[in-house]
Amino acid sequence: MEASAALSRIGLAGLAVMGQNLALNIAEKGFPISVYNRTTSKVDETVDRARQEGGLPLFGQYNPRDFVLSLERPRSVIILVKAGAPVDQTIAALSEHMESGDCIIDGGNEWYENTERRITEVSDKGILYLGMGVSGGEEGARNGPSLMPGGSYQAYLNVEDILMKVAAQVEDGPCVTYIGEGGSGNFVKMVHNGIEYGDMQLISEAYDVLKHVGGLSNSELSEIFSEWNRGELESFLIEITADIFKVRDEAGDGDLVDKILDKTGMKGTGKWTVQQAAELSVAAPTIAASLDCRYLSGLKGERENAANVLKDAGLHVEVGPVKGGVDKKRLIDDVRQALYASKICSYAQGMNLLRAKSNEKAWNLNFGELARIWKGGCIIRAVFLDRIKKAYQRNPNLASLIVDPEFAKEMVQRQAAWRRVVGLAISAGISTPGMCASLAYFDTYRRARLPANLVQAQRDLFGAHTYERIDRPGSFHTEWTKLARKSGAGVGALN
Repeated sequence: MEASAALSRIGLAGLAVMGQNLALNIAEKGFPISVYNRTTSKVDETVDRARQEGGLPLFGQYNPRDFVLSLERPRSVIILVKAGAPVDQTIAALSEHMESGDCIIDGGNEWYENTERRITEVSDKGILYLGMGVSGGEEGARNGPSLMPGGSYQAYLNVEDILMKVAAQVEDGPCVTYIGEGGSGNFVKMVHNGIEYGDMQLISEAYDVLKHVGGLSNSELSEIFSEWNRGELESFLIEITADIFKVRDEAGDGDLVDKILDKTGMKGTGKWTVQQAAELSVAAPTIAASLDCRYLSGLKGERENAANVLKDAGLHVEVGPVKGGVDKKRLIDDVRQALYASKICSYAQGMNLLRAKSNEKAWNLNFGELARIWKGGCIIRAVFLDRIKKAYQRNPNLASLIVDPEFAKEMVQRQAAWRRVVGLAISAGISTPGMCASLAYFDTYRRARLPANLVQAQRDLFGAHTYERIDRPGSFHTEWTKLARKSGAGVGALN
């Protein structure tokens, strides 16, 4: 379409895959939109797509000034460029032409502190700012993503009508809500991605156990995952996993999944999640295990070498079906239960991390609402999130999902199967770090007394760090070595 004399309702700068799809989604919902990209061919491409996809009200602009001036006041501009310096450069180019009351919305996977810095920087000009997590990949961007906007509440109100229409729609509303102040939208999206890392790792472990312990074929795996997707595990990741096992290799024989190199890429949000968990003293072992697995997967050459060296050294734990065979039907059901219980732990860790940050920053996050907006559009969308939403509605101050009465019951019902799967995997020489981390988390969290008393005694002995007692108040320090020697001498005297 030609540039219109009428002003556009909103603008979008940055027309890579996500930007193009989100712009077309906005236009399709009936909001005239101006688009801009430094590489002009991307503008032409997007305008062309808008024409082909039904003459959508999308207008190309070829420089920052024309782009900004083509928007209705107060102007709202979404930017979807690579996180970091490119965002700062785009803000500088656009804000030159913007005025007080206008708003910039960064839809990238940005580090939350960068968003907080930018909120302050643009406020000198009276410009409002939102850092908005966008989940769902290109499919979500085009047809309905999960949106997590945080920052200026006024900026949110200016575009709320657009976001409500553009977001994925579930039975209890659009998958968008105002998250909170500052960089809360980016932080929530980061933790969403951390939970996603955990989910993907746990699913890959379920696959590994079924394939190598159960000896299941890809077509059987596809059927199992399809069946799981009709029950409590129903989710986007389970659904796409069932599809992956169906795809034949077009470049040769067999199935494509078996030809893929076992090295996982990553963009950094999972690493940020684990770093934040450490900074806030929140245990997130399942998410950390999934990150460690991505690092180890990258050591392909070293792993191949280790396999040979340890074989030569006499290691005979062959990864494969357990001697004497297994009851396939029982194994499949056990793995389903282990996967579900492990997932509860992973989501509990993510929610606890969000709570710790919310308390630190006074963001006042609404966890039930976060679970609700993740029910559609995003990568971790799952039926199970409705249960999480209800758990937080029952008790907004829930210490952990594990102690929600409904989830507690489910964990108890599934723990025997969970332990069988982990035990079987260990004896078969198959690593299940995500499931093991989840189980260890559960077993540590549910114990009223841990061996931490011994660690405190050690710390007091070598560093005089003191300890507390269970039977009286106060801090105590003991001359452990002196007393041990004395009692040692006493024992000697008795013999």
